[in-house]
Amino acid sequence: MEDCLKLDQQLCFSIYVLHREIMQQYRPVLDKIGLTYPQYITLMALWENDVMTVNQLGDQLKLDNGTLTPLLKRLEAKKFLKRTRRKSDERVVEISLTDDGKKIKEEAGSVPGQILTALNLNIKDMHALKTLSDKIFSGIQKM
Repeated sequence: MEDCLKLDQQLCFSIYVLHREIMQQYRPVLDKIGLTYPQYITLMALWENDVMTVNQLGDQLKLDNGTLTPLLKRLEAKKFLKRTRRKSDERVVEISLTDDGKKIKEEAGSVPGQILTALNLNIKDMHALKTLSDKIFSGIQKM
């Protein structure tokens, strides 16, 4: 029973340390293209969809509006996206990529490979880790 309270036996601690290390690996790679990690994942979502509402984007990124709004303002100031109110319902804000927001995708194309290299992972390892992570998250969401 005592072993279950040892720090090195804790899954949560292992994931916490891994998260911090992964973010440290992303920082210099994303600095080269002038993005933070939250900005990067926001653009990734928009590269897939081009136009989304704030609520849709928040749902996809698992971010609340209080976190998302300042993030969107910073990306808009960088001229990567624009926010417009929907004409049919002005309560709905739509986000779309600008030409600059579309162009930076080319620069960002090398990021995943650089991160895999930095983490000493291959594609197979990455898929296995992601599959397990998705399984855990899905299980939590069903509770």
